[in-house]
Order: sequence, then structure tokens, then C-alpha cells
Amino acid sequence: MKKIDLHIHTIPTISDSHFIFSIDTFKNYVREAKLDAVAITNHDIFDITQYKIIQSELPIVVFPGIEINVDKGHLLLITNPERVDSFDSRTSKVSQRITKIGDNISYEELVEIFGNLDEYLIIPHYEKSPAITGNTLEKLTRFVTVGEVDSPKKFIRSIKDTEKLTPVLFSDSRMKENLINFPTRQTFVDCGNLSIEALKSSLGDKAKVALSADEGNKLFQLFEDGQKLSTGLNVLLGARSSGKTHTLNKINESEENVKYIKQFALVQQSEEQEFKGTLEKKRSVFTENYLSGLKRVIDQIINIDIEANEQLVDNYVTTLLKAAEDFNRSDVFSKVKLFDEIEFTIGNLQSLKSLIESIRQVIENKEYHNIVTKHLEINSLIALIMELISLLRANHLEIEKKKVVNSLIRDIKSGLRIRTSAVQVEDVDLYRISLDYKAVKKFEKIVEFLKIDSTILKETIQGFTIEAQKRKFAGAGEIKSVSGLKTAFSAVYQLYDQPYQYLRELLKNDYIPRSDLYKFFVKIDYKILNRDGFEVSGGERSEFRLLQEINDSQNYDILLIDEPESSFDNIFLRSDVNQILKDISKSMPVVIVTHNSTVGGSVGADYVLYTKKEIIGGKITYRIYSGYPTDKKLHSIDGSEINNYEVIMNSLEAGISAYEKRRISYEATKN
Repeated sequence: MKKIDLHIHTIPTISDSHFIFSIDTFKNYVREAKLDAVAITNHDIFDITQYKIIQSELPIVVFPGIEINVDKGHLLLITNPERVDSFDSRTSKVSQRITKIGDNISYEELVEIFGNLDEYLIIPHYEKSPAITGNTLEKLTRFVTVGEVDSPKKFIRSIKDTEKLTPVLFSDSRMKENLINFPTRQTFVDCGNLSIEALKSSLGDKAKVALSADEGNKLFQLFEDGQKLSTGLNVLLGARSSGKTHTLNKINESEENVKYIKQFALVQQSEEQEFKGTLEKKRSVFTENYLSGLKRVIDQIINIDIEANEQLVDNYVTTLLKAAEDFNRSDVFSKVKLFDEIEFTIGNLQSLKSLIESIRQVIENKEYHNIVTKHLEINSLIALIMELISLLRANHLEIEKKKVVNSLIRDIKSGLRIRTSAVQVEDVDLYRISLDYKAVKKFEKIVEFLKIDSTILKETIQGFTIEAQKRKFAGAGEIKSVSGLKTAFSAVYQLYDQPYQYLRELLKNDYIPRSDLYKFFVKIDYKILNRDGFEVSGGERSEFRLLQEINDSQNYDILLIDEPESSFDNIFLRSDVNQILKDISKSMPVVIVTHNSTVGGSVGADYVLYTKKEIIGGKITYRIYSGYPTDKKLHSIDGSEINNYEVIMNSLEAGISAYEKRRISYEATKN
């Protein structure tokens, strides 16, 4: 990150209070603030002699500039140092036209004086008085990269607002004698070489501008040889077989928790069935959550055996009738009080436990504490829960006593049954059996409801819509697919419309885990819809998978992508892929290998790496050159350098001549 202050005054003008310029103050400010570049921007005047003195005294880049009153607003106009002579002659015309307070020039005069404004860094007062506004700002729009603000608060607000210009915060200070308190308003920019072109490129990307060095990207050592990588977005360029994939593999091996999206991996896996299978796996958490209620019901129902219950009832009726017929055959054993005694019903404490737990949550809840206390006394709730806990303990003790007594009753009845010739009525819990019947009926109603066709999820992700629909299984084949078993399910499927019988049949298959039974009652289909609401085509499936893979990388520490452009059109790459890559690179290093100018040239890379295969001593060596996208040269660890422009042209545009031919061809068809 480079620290810059491009708004500094060194000459008192009619717009300033008088001050005496001090080069020592300026030098101390640059040293104390640790600046990398400054610009001299006096009001409507440029002094080339003073500029050259300052340039020779300061050990940093000093840009020549001027602050001009244009249509009653102020703007900074800054150029490269090597154009200072031409700049001096142009700015003198400004000085001739603005000679007293209230004078200003129009936008048209500005163009007349300076010509092509694209050659300058133009920074209007934006969220700062006097601001360039209205028609003047509109006319300047195509030349303006950033806007100056006058407070950190406005800077942050502009950074977050996508409709606003990239903000810059500068000191706007006078380098005068006896200046004690140096200004603290400067801007950090993620940039390599400092030139007007490099600054315009970097300042045009809000992700590369910050108020502190900590907020921006940093370089960190990647390999043992000292090769570095940006903590932001890195583009890896190079010809075919120059070592790009080799470099990605090396990063993958050297770093932990890497998300590596390999070339063509997504395209090869985008056949429809495989795509849907993968989609269902990724959405398995939603499926599980949606069917969690059914799962809990099934956990209870599998313990209910209606057939066994019917047998118990039948035995009870049979023995009851037999006992009535043989009443006269009663003997001393059958006349004992306990001979036909019924066991105590063992109650269930679950509802009481649930009630206690609910009250505990009401008492301990912090989020809605105020609402709770508005309607209920906490002390009353505490008294209630204590009474319920006491009741729970008493009921628990009672149940334990009944269990002991029931055990004694069973032993005594068994002993009497052996000794008597009378028929003993079979004991049966008719109440429990009636509850079992009701539970089964409820279970069947739930299953029938779940089988009704309906959409249960609509979720929009990066322009695509994920839709989940539930329905009945269409046949045994679909059930077999869910099971993942080779077993035939034709016989089982015949009972599919009788949920309880179907469940009992499934329970006979020992290979089906009990915890998976809920998956066999309702089919949940997922599909992806495009922006027009239609199911995605093959190409769109690949696009969706790419966006999903990139999005999923947020759980990793570094993201590597090998040629994401494979089989994707440039509009998709520019509008979707580039944006999501840019967003993710704010939180983790991203390395993209690409030959595509839409990705490599438009993604807004923070750092460029270029691989080149070289034969040294008969051995293949992959040399890596690196630098900032705006650097003129890229450098290798051993000191070699290579022209960055040629690298970009050769890697992304098939060479300079090919690029020029295309450009001319495009221009010819433009109109």
C-alpha cells in the first residue's frame, strides 16, 4: 500500500491567508507521515521553479499539479513529472484568467487549455466545499476517477455506496514555517510504481483504496525462494506449458486448507443426472431439516406393532370368555385376590419434563427478557418451576414403586396360574393400545400430506433460483435410488400407499439404517432456474456450478482457479465471475490462471504473476515474474525483469499486433 497526499499548497494565493513556505516543514511532514507521493496543488497557479526545488529535496515522487476554480467549484488537475514543462505553459493560462476572488473558468475553457483531459489525474471536490456539481461534474464524468472528501466519515460512506465515486482524503495543507501539528489526512492505495496512469487505474477500484495500511492488501511470502503473493486477487499469466498449473499445484501442496478448482473440472461434471445428484447432496441439510419432524414421528412409530397389539387384544377376549365359561371351576388358587389382578399403568413423565424445560427457557431467555417481564413475574415463574420439579420427583418415585409392585404381581400371578386349573384372564393395556392406533393414524396423515406436490424452497443465488419440490415417489426405481442398495423394492413399493404397512415392510430390510427410514416416504427434487425462470441448460449448469464452487471457497484459506473461462461466455465472466472473485479476494488470497482478457484484464487484479519456461543447464526451469498490474516491469526473485505490457498483450490478447488488428476491426464496425 502506498500512502499519498495529492493536495498540498506551497504558495499563498488570493484564495489563501498569507503564509511563508518552508521546505524543511515539507520534508519533515513527508518523513513523519511516511508518505510515498505528494502533489503540489496551489490555487490557480503553478510555479515550475519552486516545483523543481521541492522535487529535488524530497526523496519521494512529487507530482506537478494545480487546484483550479471551475464553474465555482474546485478540482485538482495533476500530471506526470516528465510533462512538467508543457504543464507549466498550460497552467500559466489559468493564472492569466483567474486574477481575483470570484474568477473561475468554465469546463470548455478547461478543455481548451489542457486539451485531452484523459492525460491527467482529475480529482474534483466531491464531498467537500466548494464542490464541482451539476452539469460541470456530468461533463467531467468520463475523465474523473475519484472525488475528494473532507472527512473519514464521508470517505467510508462513499466507499460503501456503489453509486458514488471512489473517495480520496488529502490534507489540503499549507507547508508553512513553524507548522507544528502535521496533517493526518492521507489516502492509502494498493499500487506498485507511482505514475499518473498507475494511480488512475488503482484509484478507479474502491477495493484498492483505504484510510489505513491495515485495511489494504499486503504481500506475503509464498515459496521458500522468496516469491510473494498478494493477500487479495492475484492473476497468474503465461503461455501454454509455461508452468502455470505447476505453480498452482505447488501452492496447493505448500498451503493448507486450499480450495482448488481445476481446469474443466466443472464442465466435465455437468451432465444432467450427475448435476442433480450433486445438487441433492449439497442440499441434503435442507432435506434433512425439512423432514426432521417426520423422522421424529417414525422413531416412535417403529416401536408400535399393531399386529402384536391385535394378538394381545384377541388373547384378552379369548381368556376373558373362557374364564366366564369356567367360572364354576374356581379353586383356592384362582380365588386369590391377585389371580386376576391388573398391573399398575406406568405413566410417562415426558410432558412434565417438557413443561419444566419450557419454563426454564422463559426464565433464562435474554433476547426477549423485557417482553417476558412485562407480562410475567420472574419470581412467580421460579416458584412454578420449583413446584413442577418437586412434582416430577414425586411422580418419578411413584413410578418406581409401581414397577416394583407390578413385578411382584407378575410373579404371584405366574405362580397361581401354574397351580390352578382355572383360566387366568390375560392382562392387556387397552389404553396404550388405543394410543398406538391413534399414533399410527396420525403418522399416516402426516405422510399423505407430505406426498402432496408443492414447492417447499425458493432461493436465489447469483441470478439463479434453486427450487425444491416435494412429491410422491413415482416407482420402485426411485426408492431404490434413495436407498443406495442393490435390493429390489418392487414388493415394498406395492404398499407405498399404506404408510404404516410400508414402514413395517421397510423394517424387514436389515440393510436400511433405521435413521434413514424418513427418506423413503417423500421425494424432494431440486432444480435450478435461470433468470428467465426456465430450467438451466447444460452451459448454465456449468456456470452455476462455477459460482457455487467459488462461493463455497469462503470456508477455505486460499482459492486457486485454473482457467475459469473454459466454456463460459465473456458476458457471464465479466458480470458474475469477476464480481464474486473480487468480493472473495477481500477476505482471502485468490489466484486465477487465465488466458482470457475479460478475466485477466477486467477483474481488477491486485497482483500479477507471470510464469515462463526456461532451459537452464539442460533442465527445465519455471521462472516467475511478479509485480503490480500498473508496474511497467515485472521482476523475478533473482533480479530478472520483463515488460509488463508485453506480458499482458501476449498472454491475454495473442500479442500486440493481433490486439491492434482487432481494435481497428472493432472501430470499423462500431458505427
